[in-house]
Amino acid sequence: MPKHSQIVSRTLILIAVLATAGCEIFDGFIAETNKRAGPNVVPYQDRPRYDPIDGNTFTLTSDEQSVIGEPQIVFVGPGDTFSDLARTYGLGYDDLLDANPGIDPWLPGEGTPVLLPTQYVLPDAPKRGVILNIATKRLFYFPKRKDGELQQVLTYPIGIGRVGWETPLGETTVISKAMNPTWWVPASVRREHAEIGDPLASVVPPGPDNPLGTRVLKLDLPGYLIHGTNKPAGVGMRVSHGCVRLYPENIEFLYDLVEVGEVVTILNEPYQMGSRDGVLYFEAHPPLEDDTRLPEERLQSLFHAHSKKGGVALNDHLQQHVVSLAKTPTGAPVSIVEYDANEVMARARVVHNVVVPNPNEPTLSEVQEMMQEIEAEDEAL
Repeated sequence: MPKHSQIVSRTLILIAVLATAGCEIFDGFIAETNKRAGPNVVPYQDRPRYDPIDGNTFTLTSDEQSVIGEPQIVFVGPGDTFSDLARTYGLGYDDLLDANPGIDPWLPGEGTPVLLPTQYVLPDAPKRGVILNIATKRLFYFPKRKDGELQQVLTYPIGIGRVGWETPLGETTVISKAMNPTWWVPASVRREHAEIGDPLASVVPPGPDNPLGTRVLKLDLPGYLIHGTNKPAGVGMRVSHGCVRLYPENIEFLYDLVEVGEVVTILNEPYQMGSRDGVLYFEAHPPLEDDTRLPEERLQSLFHAHSKKGGVALNDHLQQHVVSLAKTPTGAPVSIVEYDANEVMARARVVHNVVVPNPNEPTLSEVQEMMQEIEAEDEAL
């Protein structure tokens, strides 16, 4: 990757780090091992280590199942960053920031245990086609299944539109597909870049400098696409001009499965509730900065939907517990009948670190240089 592309990728990440630095967290949720391990938690270093789960493909054992995956813990290797861990384990950068407050995303420290929030509540929508939840920055795809087959679900982290460039909500369809696309840069995007001294050409041909990557799914929403990227470090954050971007390897796989005419449902649901094997889970993410709906309103709607679906309403005590969990969003589904903040960590699967070192990783001095560029861009804006 050219040095300029590295700088742009890291710049986008650092902006996201600054934007999410004020989130509330569980008390002691990701502190040092001895501080966060409750009486029922076996120390991580004493647990057996397993191979990581498949972070992208899951099979539902019943039509009622609405939670997939399981949380994992990995020990940081030398030189690993959150960006490295996220891409290796099927997550977005913000996922690791939210789940691991207090850990430096650039220098987490060799041997530090990091929570991988690789368990997900499925969106409360019909299990068909593509579902995008922009609040959780995640895509779910439900391939068509034959009678008698179990439903599969594929899930990938996504980058979404920045403030002022929001990804629209609603239901649409895929109307065309393209490999190695040409990017016809919208006038609004060229104007924005010109204002910060980074002019863009009106047409960007296929190749390593094309921000659409190598695959595009065009939606029946003028100007909006699901596509790859030449800046994979930005996946899982609010970095686009409204389009949805995936890691290159994810869009290449998805591209071959999704057909023209496929239904695409776009939601904004930071709070979700689901169940598996009789256990009820609550998953909370920080609401988007420009979300106009109050958290209290969202939670009441969630309680109502749960009671309507299951026929049993949560009692006041459990509702208040869920409200408290919503104030400390980590993105990891929590069993709501448990009142121990270590609940997720206690059942997390400790896995081998399978990160492959990136020889093109910028040095700390290059990161500091990027920070100076961010300050210069802020002044220009």
